[in-house]
Amino acid sequence: MEAYYYQHLPKPQQAAYHAMKTGFAALSPGFSVPRLENRELSDIFFRLRLDCPEIFYVTGFTYRFTPGAENVELLPEYLFDKAKIRDHQKALASRVDKLARPAMNMTASEKERYIHDFICQNVRYDKLKKPYSHEIIGPLGQGVGVCEGIAKSVKILCDALGLWCIIAVSEANPDQGVKYRHAWNILKLDGQYVHLDATFDNSLGHDGVIRYDYFNLDDKRLFRDHQPVIYPVPACAASDRFYYREAKLSFTKVEDVVKRAQMAIRKGLPFVFHWRGGPFTREVLIQLVQALEEAAQKRNRHAAVSYNRPQAVLQVHFPAKLPQEAAAEEEANEGEQYEGE
Repeated sequence: MEAYYYQHLPKPQQAAYHAMKTGFAALSPGFSVPRLENRELSDIFFRLRLDCPEIFYVTGFTYRFTPGAENVELLPEYLFDKAKIRDHQKALASRVDKLARPAMNMTASEKERYIHDFICQNVRYDKLKKPYSHEIIGPLGQGVGVCEGIAKSVKILCDALGLWCIIAVSEANPDQGVKYRHAWNILKLDGQYVHLDATFDNSLGHDGVIRYDYFNLDDKRLFRDHQPVIYPVPACAASDRFYYREAKLSFTKVEDVVKRAQMAIRKGLPFVFHWRGGPFTREVLIQLVQALEEAAQKRNRHAAVSYNRPQAVLQVHFPAKLPQEAAAEEEANEGEQYEGE
């Protein structure tokens, strides 16, 4: 697959990138790279690991140099000893192959959903943020991860299935309560670029429901609750690829919402939908909740609503008992508040 971040580096930095990739692959204790500023080398190292999630075993580096020399000696910091790295490489390669095999003959859209659903069903957020949770070894090997590890796992599975995919990274914004950088993916489907944030969908899923609030978003929708990216990425302009639009679960009229809700009530299933009938205001929310409750009462049920305000997605359950609150706001995030922090 295309090494996206490599392609966007100037020649001297590409040389350092290539030297790092070769040295890490050989598990070398030290190797020569072109002499650049420490900040530049750190940036290249970060981009390399976005392009190559299979380099999960290097956590950082130091370097030493001789004054006036054109190169420096880079000294990697490995997560494990060489023998253990080889064991993990074999295990992860086998794991990726096993996961990819059932999806080989799927369409591109089916492959994307297969990967997304695997993450949402099999990976939980690691609130302790162990070193391996930032790499594919966390989600694919241990079933836990943070956004970086999850985005890298999505990419390596996309690579295995022939899907164009990169990792996007946004900066932290403490003034808005965003403590950490966040990572997600951009895919190219039928020539169109779309955002996929499996971490945010994972944080919303509960009661056995897989959410698709961040499945194939365009820039306008994604950046309602994501910070600007730290590196340039392709523009995502395709608004009609959004999951709920394609699944015909995006509504502009309250009566259409009620009709689909009635089907869910009869089948005893939860109901998830997107509101597209103008701004998702408090007044619209109240109107929807009242309509859903009235529909539920006709079947001796009630409507328990949770909603993702930025993306205007609502999830409804229909319990026999009246819920304590008719509508609860959910916040898609890194997963901390869903892990008790």
